[in-house]
Amino acid sequence: MQDAFSVKGKNVVVTGGNRGIGHGIATAFAQSGANVAILCRNAPKGKEVADSFSEYGGKYTCIACDISDIDSVRRAESEVFSFFDHLDVLVNNAGVATTTEFMADDELKEWHRVLNTDLNGVANMIYIFASHMKAAGLGGSIINISSIGGEFIGNSREHPNPPYFTAKAAVHHFTRYLAVELGDYGITVNCVAPGMTHSDLDKDLPQSALDLVDNIMPMHRFGEGIEIGAYCVFLASPAGNHVTGSVCVNDGGLLCTGC
Repeated sequence: MQDAFSVKGKNVVVTGGNRGIGHGIATAFAQSGANVAILCRNAPKGKEVADSFSEYGGKYTCIACDISDIDSVRRAESEVFSFFDHLDVLVNNAGVATTTEFMADDELKEWHRVLNTDLNGVANMIYIFASHMKAAGLGGSIINISSIGGEFIGNSREHPNPPYFTAKAAVHHFTRYLAVELGDYGITVNCVAPGMTHSDLDKDLPQSALDLVDNIMPMHRFGEGIEIGAYCVFLASPAGNHVTGSVCVNDGGLLCTGC
Protein backbone atom coordinates (compact mmCIF):
# COMPACT_ATOMS: atom_id res chain seq x y z
CA MET A 1 0.00 0.00 0.00
CA GLN A 2 2.99 2.33 0.04
CA ASP A 3 2.18 5.28 -2.27
CA ALA A 4 -1.00 3.53 -3.45
CA PHE A 5 -2.90 6.81 -3.37
CA SER A 6 -0.08 9.01 -4.66
CA VAL A 7 -0.33 11.22 -7.75
CA LYS A 8 2.90 13.03 -6.97
CA GLY A 9 4.62 14.22 -10.15
CA LYS A 10 1.73 13.32 -12.46
CA ASN A 11 0.82 15.81 -15.19
CA VAL A 12 -2.85 16.75 -15.01
CA VAL A 13 -5.17 18.85 -17.20
CA VAL A 14 -8.39 20.13 -15.61
CA THR A 15 -10.94 21.94 -17.76
CA GLY A 16 -12.89 24.65 -15.98
CA GLY A 17 -10.39 24.51 -13.13
CA ASN A 18 -10.65 28.21 -12.41
CA ARG A 19 -13.87 28.04 -10.38
CA GLY A 20 -16.49 25.89 -8.68
CA ILE A 21 -16.02 22.14 -8.68
CA GLY A 22 -13.14 22.46 -11.14
CA HIS A 23 -11.26 24.68 -8.72
CA GLY A 24 -11.70 22.02 -6.05
CA ILE A 25 -10.39 19.34 -8.40
CA ALA A 26 -7.36 21.37 -9.48
CA THR A 27 -6.63 22.18 -5.84
CA ALA A 28 -6.86 18.55 -4.77
CA PHE A 29 -4.34 17.48 -7.42
CA ALA A 30 -1.97 20.36 -6.64
CA GLN A 31 -2.09 19.64 -2.90
CA SER A 32 -1.41 15.96 -3.67
CA GLY A 33 1.81 16.78 -5.51
CA ALA A 34 0.65 16.73 -9.13
CA ASN A 35 1.50 19.28 -11.82
CA VAL A 36 -1.66 21.01 -13.04
CA ALA A 37 -2.65 22.83 -16.22
CA ILE A 38 -6.01 24.60 -15.98
CA LEU A 39 -7.91 25.08 -19.25
CA CYS A 40 -10.69 27.67 -19.12
CA ARG A 41 -12.21 30.59 -21.00
CA ASN A 42 -11.37 33.11 -18.27
CA ALA A 43 -7.59 32.87 -18.50
CA PRO A 44 -6.79 35.75 -16.09
CA LYS A 45 -8.87 34.11 -13.35
CA GLY A 46 -7.34 30.75 -14.14
CA LYS A 47 -3.88 32.23 -13.89
CA GLU A 48 -4.71 33.57 -10.42
CA VAL A 49 -5.71 30.08 -9.36
CA ALA A 50 -2.60 28.49 -10.89
CA ASP A 51 -0.36 31.07 -9.22
CA SER A 52 -2.01 30.35 -5.86
CA PHE A 53 -0.74 26.75 -6.05
CA SER A 54 2.92 27.77 -5.97
CA GLU A 55 3.29 26.77 -2.31
CA TYR A 56 2.69 23.11 -3.23
CA GLY A 57 5.95 22.84 -5.16
CA GLY A 58 4.78 21.58 -8.56
CA LYS A 59 4.35 23.12 -12.01
CA TYR A 60 1.14 25.04 -12.67
CA THR A 61 -0.26 27.02 -15.57
CA CYS A 62 -3.50 28.26 -17.10
CA ILE A 63 -4.25 28.08 -20.80
CA ALA A 64 -7.19 29.82 -22.50
CA CYS A 65 -9.55 27.32 -24.07
CA ASP A 66 -13.20 27.05 -25.10
CA ILE A 67 -13.79 23.30 -25.14
CA SER A 68 -16.89 23.67 -27.32
CA ASP A 69 -14.62 24.87 -30.17
CA ILE A 70 -12.29 22.13 -31.42
CA ASP A 71 -9.95 24.73 -32.97
CA SER A 72 -9.58 26.30 -29.53
CA VAL A 73 -8.84 22.85 -28.11
CA ARG A 74 -6.15 22.33 -30.76
CA ARG A 75 -4.51 25.62 -29.82
CA ALA A 76 -4.58 24.60 -26.16
CA GLU A 77 -3.07 21.23 -27.12
CA SER A 78 0.02 22.98 -28.46
CA GLU A 79 0.44 25.02 -25.28
CA VAL A 80 -0.16 22.06 -22.96
CA PHE A 81 2.54 19.99 -24.63
CA SER A 82 4.93 22.90 -24.55
CA PHE A 83 4.43 22.89 -20.78
CA PHE A 84 4.22 19.10 -20.20
CA ASP A 85 6.29 16.43 -21.95
CA HIS A 86 3.38 14.00 -21.55
CA LEU A 87 -0.08 13.83 -20.00
CA ASP A 88 -1.10 11.41 -17.24
CA VAL A 89 -4.57 12.63 -16.27
CA LEU A 90 -7.31 14.48 -18.13
CA VAL A 91 -10.25 15.77 -16.08
CA ASN A 92 -13.16 16.99 -18.20
CA ASN A 93 -14.96 19.21 -15.75
CA ALA A 94 -16.01 22.35 -17.66
CA GLY A 95 -19.75 22.60 -18.08
CA VAL A 96 -22.71 24.93 -18.38
CA ALA A 97 -26.42 24.65 -17.62
CA THR A 98 -29.70 26.40 -18.35
CA THR A 99 -33.09 27.06 -16.76
CA THR A 100 -35.08 27.09 -20.00
CA GLU A 101 -37.86 24.62 -20.77
CA PHE A 102 -37.28 22.66 -23.97
CA MET A 103 -40.41 23.91 -25.78
CA ALA A 104 -39.68 27.50 -24.71
CA ASP A 105 -36.12 27.41 -26.06
CA ASP A 106 -35.96 29.96 -28.90
CA GLU A 107 -34.52 28.21 -31.97
CA LEU A 108 -33.03 25.64 -29.58
CA LYS A 109 -30.25 28.07 -28.74
CA GLU A 110 -29.88 26.85 -25.15
CA TRP A 111 -30.07 23.21 -26.22
CA HIS A 112 -27.13 23.59 -28.59
CA ARG A 113 -25.15 25.88 -26.27
CA VAL A 114 -25.26 23.39 -23.40
CA LEU A 115 -24.71 20.26 -25.49
CA ASN A 116 -21.79 21.88 -27.32
CA THR A 117 -19.95 22.27 -24.02
CA ASP A 118 -21.22 19.46 -21.80
CA LEU A 119 -21.11 16.67 -24.41
CA ASN A 120 -19.27 17.83 -27.52
CA GLY A 121 -16.67 19.62 -25.41
CA VAL A 122 -15.86 16.38 -23.60
CA ALA A 123 -15.55 14.61 -26.96
CA ASN A 124 -13.31 17.38 -28.33
CA MET A 125 -10.95 17.15 -25.37
CA ILE A 126 -10.69 13.37 -25.41
CA TYR A 127 -10.29 13.20 -29.19
CA ILE A 128 -7.32 15.60 -29.08
CA PHE A 129 -5.63 14.71 -25.79
CA ALA A 130 -6.17 10.95 -25.58
CA SER A 131 -4.20 10.55 -28.82
CA HIS A 132 -1.13 11.84 -26.95
CA MET A 133 -1.77 9.48 -24.06
CA LYS A 134 -2.04 6.54 -26.47
CA ALA A 135 1.14 7.50 -28.33
CA ALA A 136 3.14 7.94 -25.11
CA GLY A 137 2.41 4.36 -24.09
CA LEU A 138 2.33 5.24 -20.40
CA GLY A 139 -1.34 4.57 -19.73
CA GLY A 140 -3.24 7.24 -17.85
CA SER A 141 -6.61 8.29 -16.52
CA ILE A 142 -9.51 10.20 -18.07
CA ILE A 143 -12.13 11.44 -15.62
CA ASN A 144 -15.36 13.01 -16.83
CA ILE A 145 -17.30 15.11 -14.34
CA SER A 146 -20.97 14.46 -14.96
CA SER A 147 -23.89 14.68 -12.53
CA ILE A 148 -26.52 12.56 -10.86
CA GLY A 149 -28.68 14.43 -13.37
CA GLY A 150 -27.41 11.83 -15.82
CA GLU A 151 -29.19 9.16 -13.78
CA PHE A 152 -32.51 10.83 -12.97
CA ILE A 153 -34.51 13.94 -13.87
CA GLY A 154 -34.62 16.08 -10.76
CA ASN A 155 -37.38 18.63 -10.17
CA SER A 156 -37.64 19.53 -13.85
CA ARG A 157 -40.81 21.59 -13.41
CA GLU A 158 -39.17 24.13 -11.09
CA HIS A 159 -35.67 23.78 -12.49
CA PRO A 160 -35.87 22.87 -16.19
CA ASN A 161 -32.49 21.86 -17.59
CA PRO A 162 -33.19 19.47 -20.50
CA PRO A 163 -29.90 19.72 -22.43
CA TYR A 164 -27.90 19.35 -19.22
CA PHE A 165 -29.66 16.14 -18.19
CA THR A 166 -29.32 14.80 -21.74
CA ALA A 167 -25.62 15.64 -21.99
CA LYS A 168 -24.77 14.10 -18.63
CA ALA A 169 -26.60 10.86 -19.44
CA ALA A 170 -24.75 10.72 -22.77
CA VAL A 171 -21.41 11.30 -21.05
CA HIS A 172 -22.09 8.31 -18.79
CA HIS A 173 -22.58 6.04 -21.79
CA PHE A 174 -19.70 7.63 -23.71
CA THR A 175 -17.45 6.94 -20.72
CA ARG A 176 -18.39 3.25 -20.73
CA TYR A 177 -17.66 3.03 -24.44
CA LEU A 178 -14.29 4.77 -24.16
CA ALA A 179 -13.26 2.48 -21.30
CA VAL A 180 -13.41 -0.36 -23.81
CA GLU A 181 -11.66 1.46 -26.66
CA LEU A 182 -8.85 2.92 -24.55
CA GLY A 183 -8.35 0.02 -22.17
CA ASP A 184 -5.95 -1.62 -24.61
CA TYR A 185 -3.61 1.32 -24.01
CA GLY A 186 -3.76 1.15 -20.21
CA ILE A 187 -5.99 4.23 -20.04
CA THR A 188 -8.87 4.15 -17.56
CA VAL A 189 -11.99 6.19 -18.26
CA ASN A 190 -14.47 6.99 -15.49
CA CYS A 191 -17.14 9.49 -14.50
CA VAL A 192 -17.55 11.21 -11.19
CA ALA A 193 -21.20 12.19 -10.79
CA PRO A 194 -21.69 14.86 -8.10
CA GLY A 195 -25.01 15.54 -6.51
CA MET A 196 -25.74 18.82 -4.74
CA THR A 197 -22.26 20.31 -4.63
CA HIS A 198 -21.34 23.97 -4.14
CA SER A 199 -20.48 25.60 -7.47
CA ASP A 200 -21.37 28.61 -9.57
CA LEU A 201 -24.67 26.89 -10.39
CA ASP A 202 -25.93 27.34 -6.79
CA LYS A 203 -27.62 30.61 -7.67
CA ASP A 204 -29.97 28.86 -10.10
CA LEU A 205 -31.33 26.34 -7.58
CA PRO A 206 -34.94 26.74 -6.42
CA GLN A 207 -35.86 26.70 -2.74
CA SER A 208 -37.27 23.20 -3.12
CA ALA A 209 -33.77 21.93 -3.95
CA LEU A 210 -32.37 23.50 -0.81
CA ASP A 211 -35.20 21.95 1.22
CA LEU A 212 -34.32 18.57 -0.28
CA VAL A 213 -30.78 18.87 1.06
CA ASP A 214 -31.95 19.88 4.52
CA ASN A 215 -34.77 17.37 4.92
CA ILE A 216 -34.12 14.30 2.76
CA MET A 217 -30.48 13.94 1.73
CA PRO A 218 -28.84 11.48 4.18
CA MET A 219 -25.77 13.72 4.69
CA HIS A 220 -27.93 16.88 5.02
CA ARG A 221 -25.38 19.17 3.35
CA PHE A 222 -23.95 20.23 0.04
CA GLY A 223 -20.77 18.56 -1.11
CA GLU A 224 -17.62 20.60 -1.62
CA GLY A 225 -15.48 20.83 -4.73
CA ILE A 226 -12.43 19.55 -2.89
CA GLU A 227 -14.36 16.35 -2.06
CA ILE A 228 -14.99 15.76 -5.77
CA GLY A 229 -11.29 16.48 -6.25
CA ALA A 230 -10.36 13.82 -3.69
CA TYR A 231 -12.41 11.27 -5.61
CA CYS A 232 -10.58 12.23 -8.80
CA VAL A 233 -7.20 11.88 -7.08
CA PHE A 234 -8.16 8.36 -6.02
CA LEU A 235 -9.20 7.38 -9.56
CA ALA A 236 -5.93 8.77 -10.96
CA SER A 237 -3.76 7.03 -8.35
CA PRO A 238 -2.41 3.46 -8.42
CA ALA A 239 -5.25 2.50 -6.07
CA GLY A 240 -7.72 3.31 -8.86
CA ASN A 241 -5.88 1.54 -11.66
CA HIS A 242 -8.45 -1.27 -11.98
CA VAL A 243 -11.50 1.02 -11.93
CA THR A 244 -12.72 1.85 -15.42
CA GLY A 245 -16.04 2.35 -17.18
CA SER A 246 -17.63 3.36 -13.89
CA VAL A 247 -19.99 6.17 -12.97
CA CYS A 248 -18.83 7.02 -9.45
CA VAL A 249 -21.59 8.84 -7.59
CA ASN A 250 -20.70 11.40 -4.90
CA ASP A 251 -24.05 12.82 -3.83
CA GLY A 252 -24.38 12.60 -0.04
CA GLY A 253 -26.79 9.67 -0.51
CA LEU A 254 -29.42 11.62 -2.44
CA LEU A 255 -29.99 9.03 -5.17
CA CYS A 256 -30.72 6.27 -2.67
CA THR A 257 -33.69 8.27 -1.34
CA GLY A 258 -35.43 8.00 -4.70
CA CYS A 259 -35.65 11.77 -5.11
